[in-house]
Amino acid sequence: MKLTEKQKKFADYYIELGNATQAAIKAGYSKKTANRIGPENLSKLVIKKYIDERMEQLASERIMSAQEILERLSLIAKADIKETVVIANADGYSEVEKPPDFKTQIQAMKELLKRYPDNDRLLEQTLRKLTAEADIAEFKAAMIQSATGESTEDKLDELLGKISEVIDDK
Repeated sequence: MKLTEKQKKFADYYIELGNATQAAIKAGYSKKTANRIGPENLSKLVIKKYIDERMEQLASERIMSAQEILERLSLIAKADIKETVVIANADGYSEVEKPPDFKTQIQAMKELLKRYPDNDRLLEQTLRKLTAEADIAEFKAAMIQSATGESTEDKLDELLGKISEVIDDK
């Protein structure tokens, strides 16, 4: 048995609204009989089957597939995707697009590597490089925030020394 157009509308509105009486009214049933017709329609197997199929279809459209997850992780790891952050400034607040930080990129790479245990050495080296860059960025931030009284020139010399150490360790 096939759904009538009115039954199909009822089922679609029921999925949208979650209320059988309101769905019946929107589908064109009389307001006087909607509170009886709505539950009656829900008990009909053909309508119930249609609702179940549509709900399953909608759920599968909303849930990411494994491929979509891997693609998203790859975009994060390569910093090809930006996130919006709100920052305070002299004019109040503004939204700024920024790439993922190094730690977020590293985490995405680790998640990707879990799925490819036999991956080549290049990815491991890239991960190591990003870890070093993250360490350098953290060091820079700590240097800027510290109030040690050193001159900017001294801080730059120290920073360049640390960078050289990290590069030499590779």
